[in-house]
Amino acid sequence: MLTVLSMFYYICLRRRARTATRGEMNSRRAVESNSRALPMSAETIQYAKEVLDFTSHYGSENSMSYTMWNLAGIPNVYPSSGDFTQTAVFRTYGTWWDQCASLHQPSKRTSPSFHSQDYVELAFEEPVYPTAIHILETYHPGAVVKILACSANPYSQNSPAEVRWETIWFGEPTKVNSPQARQFSPCIKEINFPTNLIRLEINSSLLDYYTELDAVVLHGVKERPVLSLKTAVIHMNDLDEEDCEEKEGCGVGSLNRQFGSTGLKEWTNNGYFDKLPYELIQLIISHLTLPDMCRLAQTCKRLHQHCCDPLQYIHLSLQPYWAKLNDASLEYLQPRCTLTQWLNLSWTGNRGVISVSGFSRFLKVCGAELLRLELACGHFLNETCLEVIAETCPHLQVLNLSSCDKLPPQAFGHIAKICGLKHLILYRTKVEQTALLSILNFCSELQYLNLGSCVMIEDYDLIASMMGAKCKKLRSLDLWRCKNITENGIAALVSGCQNLEELDLGWCPTLQSSTGCFAKLARSLTNVRKLFLTANRSVCDADIEELAANCSRLQYLDILGTRMVSPESLRKLLQSCKELALLDVSFCSQIDSRVVQELNASFPHVAIKKSFTQ
Repeated sequence: MLTVLSMFYYICLRRRARTATRGEMNSRRAVESNSRALPMSAETIQYAKEVLDFTSHYGSENSMSYTMWNLAGIPNVYPSSGDFTQTAVFRTYGTWWDQCASLHQPSKRTSPSFHSQDYVELAFEEPVYPTAIHILETYHPGAVVKILACSANPYSQNSPAEVRWETIWFGEPTKVNSPQARQFSPCIKEINFPTNLIRLEINSSLLDYYTELDAVVLHGVKERPVLSLKTAVIHMNDLDEEDCEEKEGCGVGSLNRQFGSTGLKEWTNNGYFDKLPYELIQLIISHLTLPDMCRLAQTCKRLHQHCCDPLQYIHLSLQPYWAKLNDASLEYLQPRCTLTQWLNLSWTGNRGVISVSGFSRFLKVCGAELLRLELACGHFLNETCLEVIAETCPHLQVLNLSSCDKLPPQAFGHIAKICGLKHLILYRTKVEQTALLSILNFCSELQYLNLGSCVMIEDYDLIASMMGAKCKKLRSLDLWRCKNITENGIAALVSGCQNLEELDLGWCPTLQSSTGCFAKLARSLTNVRKLFLTANRSVCDADIEELAANCSRLQYLDILGTRMVSPESLRKLLQSCKELALLDVSFCSQIDSRVVQELNASFPHVAIKKSFTQ
């Protein structure tokens, strides 16, 4: 049994060393791979033809400003630097959103090498063997943490077996000292299949402001490069999760083999190991990631028992393994997930690798104890899936359907059956007014609701009135880019939902300060901590002074784009709101760079944001 313990500690130590030197080894492997490639045909250079999928964007669903669709085609801005509407911008940056009360805590068991927060998938005209990728970053570069290539052709029907993703570059989140434009050209790994589908994964947590991407250039050859006779030596420490998952018996990609294995050696005497309390062994194993636990399960029956104990799967995040997960993986996980309370399946199952029937079977086994279910960008979901969720997850409190934009409008009505919901994210979905009214009527426990960019809702005043009447416990509401709420909706909302601490009214064009709606909001929501009034041109000094007088706990304020706020009113706000941490005054015509410098000097604890264009 000492051998088993040694293997266990070796796995932990190897993982620590692998994580510490991941970026350096990835670069070395890429350089070695590129140095061995001898192209046999002329290089093809392509810009992205189409944006197929993405997690979020700053822009509107009905325009091109700041949207991911700007990544298609030739550059619009590069080599210029600055904040331009013609670029692709993700919804968040920095750690501000992580610090808000509306963000539910991440799963305790996840992969330390998984840094991705957003992604965008790009289709190109011609499949090629990639030789280089150039990403044109025009503002606050450094957010790209992973580049993947897919074997599937986005313009033809593919069976799930043909969908294979391979990482061709990855790195740690970085912060580039200058916000200026750059061409990011990492050394990419050689792959053995042609591709015209590339995925960029993003982490903006270290950035001071929104990252902006202008275009992506794919270089490649039509014929597979010939490898030289020289083969690079691969060291044990070079094997990361991405590599090991391709090998037999390694990683989450082969769950069916690992958990289904029966050829484990029977030890008659485990020595002192048998004297360890069961709970202590469970505690040690709980610090492993899912792939490491899969590997450890193959060492002996005793550790197999521990690694398959449902108590190890109370919190289960499968998002880091989205590229490998399929119906077979879920099938073999089922017996271990009978006690699961937190389940993250975000980004998984697309292009047919998880079926509706496979998801339904899995949820019927693990849904009984679920409190939290995350399915962001789950494009395999349909109405049947939401019906199964409503039927099999009676205790569900958190449901994340962010960017599930392929769900039909009628599917959302089933959510109204989950009466205990406290946290509901419907960002960029096609939820319609009738279904949403039903949800608000029956889910009176709601505390956090995200309706950002929900373009199918016809009357937001009616929705706000229902919230005020039924959702008295509401603490956080995101109405980002809602198209028609007026002062009447705001009045109904703040009179009924006085516990609101976070309110996002960014890019809501029908709100006008002259109606008194912002002043009423400030007087009613005295505990507000986050208030976004982004791009509301009518916000004025009187509104800022009302916030200063009534909202002393304010921490995050965005008034980007107003022409009617002066330095004097901002100084009053900063003096009154001692907890203020973020203030965005970009494109505020009275607040120039000199004013920002003066305010920064007087209030150094506040991050005052002022974007620029060149």
